[in-house]
Amino acid sequence: MTSTIHTAADATGELLPDELVEQCRRRAAGYDHDNRFFTEDFDELCAAGYLLAALPRSHGGAGAGLGTVVAAQRRLANAAPPTALALSMHLYFTGAAAQLHAMGNPSVGWILDEAAAGEVFAAGHAETGNDLPVLLSTTRAERVPGGYRITGRKRFGSLGPVWTRLGIHALDPSDAEHPRIVHAFVDRHADGVHVQDQWDTLGMRATQSYDTLLEAVFVPDHRVARALPAGDPTDPWFGTMSTWAFLQFAGVYLGIADRALELAIGLARTKTSIAVPRGTMSYNPEVQHVIAAMYIDVLTAATLLGSTTADWDAAVSHPDWPARALAAKHVAVDRATEVVARALEVAGGGALATGHELERLYRDVRAGWFNGVNGHLAIELIGKGVLGVEPQPRW
Repeated sequence: MTSTIHTAADATGELLPDELVEQCRRRAAGYDHDNRFFTEDFDELCAAGYLLAALPRSHGGAGAGLGTVVAAQRRLANAAPPTALALSMHLYFTGAAAQLHAMGNPSVGWILDEAAAGEVFAAGHAETGNDLPVLLSTTRAERVPGGYRITGRKRFGSLGPVWTRLGIHALDPSDAEHPRIVHAFVDRHADGVHVQDQWDTLGMRATQSYDTLLEAVFVPDHRVARALPAGDPTDPWFGTMSTWAFLQFAGVYLGIADRALELAIGLARTKTSIAVPRGTMSYNPEVQHVIAAMYIDVLTAATLLGSTTADWDAAVSHPDWPARALAAKHVAVDRATEVVARALEVAGGGALATGHELERLYRDVRAGWFNGVNGHLAIELIGKGVLGVEPQPRW
C-alpha cells in the first residue's frame, strides 16, 4: 500500500484527554453490572471529536493514522474495554475510507462525508454458519434496479443502540460459477431492518452488540463499496478495512493486558502474609516469576503491534501484510488472555468476586478470540499466507 498519513503517536492525548479516560474508567463497572450501553461514554467521546479521529482534516477530523488510533484505543481499553472495542468498528470503517482517500482513491469518500455529518458506522460481518467472514456470506444480495436487496441475519453488531449505518457483506449468487460478495452499508431506518436487543453475555457487555435481521432491505448503488469475487481478499478496500480492524482489536486487548499488569503489580506491592516476614508478596519468588512473565508478554505483544502499525503508516510494502496484521492481533489476544489469568493468580481468590476489576477483565478478554476472525481461522490464514496456499478452495 502507498499513502502518507499523519501518524504522530504522541497525539493520543489530544484525541483522549486524561480526564475523559478516567471518566470512562469510573463508569465501566456500572455498565457491566447493569448490562447496558456506555451512553455517557459515547456522548462525551462524540463531543470530544473522538469518532472523527481518523477523518482527514479536510473533513473536520484529526487526520490520525492507524498507529495513533491504535495507541488511543489501547489507552481507552485500559479504562473501559467495551467502550474501546465497540468504537473500533466505527473507526475501522472511517480509517479505511480515510486511507483510500489519502491514496487518491475516492471510491468510498462518501463514508467520510457521512461520518463528518454525524453518522455512526457499525460492523455487520458476523453470521451463524459462516466461519470465513467477509470473504463468504450466508446473507443474500439480489441485484435490482438501482442497487441490491439484502436478506439475512447479522450477529454481534456493536454500538447496537446508536449505529446509523451498518457495514455488511452479502453473497450475490446470480452467476453460479462466479459468485460475488457485495460490501455495502445499510441505513438503520430503511424498510426491512430489524435491530434486536438480545445482548446478555459473559464479557464486553457494554458493547451491546445486537443482532440485525435484514428482510429484503434495499441498498442503493451509492452505498455499495464493492462487489468482489467471493473469497478474493486482494481488493484495497478489503485489505485496508481488515488491517484497520485487526490492529485496533489488538490494541484493545493489549490495553486490557496493560491494566491487568498494573493491578497485579499494585497488589503484589501491598498484599501481605504472616508467612512472608520481609513484608509484601512482592518478595515471594513465585510472584516475581509471574510478574516477570506478564511483563514479557505485554512487551512482546506491544513491540509487535507497534512495529506493525509503524510499518503500515510508513507505507512499507510487505508482501505478507495480511499475515502480519493477523499475527499482531492473534499475539495480542493470546498474550492478553494469559496476562489476565496470571493477574488473578497474583491477586488471589478475592479477585473471583463479582465486581472485582480483574474478574471483569477476565471476562472481557475472553471475547478477543472471536473478534474479526476466531483464533483457529487466524492461524489457518497466516499459515496459508506464509505457504502461498490460496484461501479457496479451503481444504
